[in-house]
Amino acid sequence: MSTFKHAFRIAALAAIPMALLQAAPALAQATKSVEVLAIVEHPALDAIRDGAKEQLKAEGFDAGKNLKWEYQSAQGSTATAAQIARKFIGDKPDAIIAIATPSAQAVVAATKSIPVVYSGVTDPVAAQLVKSWAPTGTNVTGVSDKLPLDKQIALIKRVVPNAKRIGMVYNPGEANSVVVVTELKKLLSAQGMTLVESAAPRTVDIAPAAKNLIGKVDVIYTNTDNNVVSAYESLVKVANEAKIPLVAGDTDSVKRGAIAALGINYYKLGQQTGKVVARILKGEKPGAIASAGSTDLELFVNEGAAKKQGATLSADLLKDAKEVIK
Repeated sequence: MSTFKHAFRIAALAAIPMALLQAAPALAQATKSVEVLAIVEHPALDAIRDGAKEQLKAEGFDAGKNLKWEYQSAQGSTATAAQIARKFIGDKPDAIIAIATPSAQAVVAATKSIPVVYSGVTDPVAAQLVKSWAPTGTNVTGVSDKLPLDKQIALIKRVVPNAKRIGMVYNPGEANSVVVVTELKKLLSAQGMTLVESAAPRTVDIAPAAKNLIGKVDVIYTNTDNNVVSAYESLVKVANEAKIPLVAGDTDSVKRGAIAALGINYYKLGQQTGKVVARILKGEKPGAIASAGSTDLELFVNEGAAKKQGATLSADLLKDAKEVIK
């Protein structure tokens, strides 16, 4: 080997570590971190999580490559949600996704600086996450799953045309459910109907709360209450045995035994959430992004559940359904 070639090779080898050192900061800057907290695991909330993760990948933030992604469930405990929130704040991620009202409240209470994007929250103003639906200038923004309750009542009437007494099992400690109860009472009263409440603060209370409605209601309506949805089968069992039609606020509950639901596609809601998070990761301030909702409603119907619960479904209702479960 000539002296010239030998010198060139040494220079080239010596340059490699320097090149790696120069590239390292760029790689570090490209990596973002997002931490996700859900109050509990159930199909709707899981779909939000998965939709957000997939959308972030589509936006150029791929978990395991240039995105550090961590997910934790509080398993239905607000105390655990607060603990996880504090842990997340200590990690100092680039953004936190808080799924469902209790987890969003825990995270928002724990930080005024780290960007927080809530999702699956019925009323973010009533939950005191934001002061209004407009950009707030704070570290909080997000996506709501609030449903137009007039359309929910219209669906109840399509399933049980002569319904007057509407039963509702819910957790009185969950802000989104309290909002729904308050609004539903007013709307039902204006139509000559009444709401019969039955509280279930814990998942173990759901079946007894449902049994408490037997003989008192014509139909049971469930909103997206996290306690109720996480243990929906116990409610379905009571409805089937007592022949009480069950109408839900989320479409996944129809697959689990409700007769019908006019609800949001939670995977799409997750994608909408992911788009907001991506905007923040790309440099936008959360306080400059308005809170938003979804108007993309889908009708699911379960013929098998209707037979078990003593309801006769009209041909028009079946025709209008996006999905009919036999």
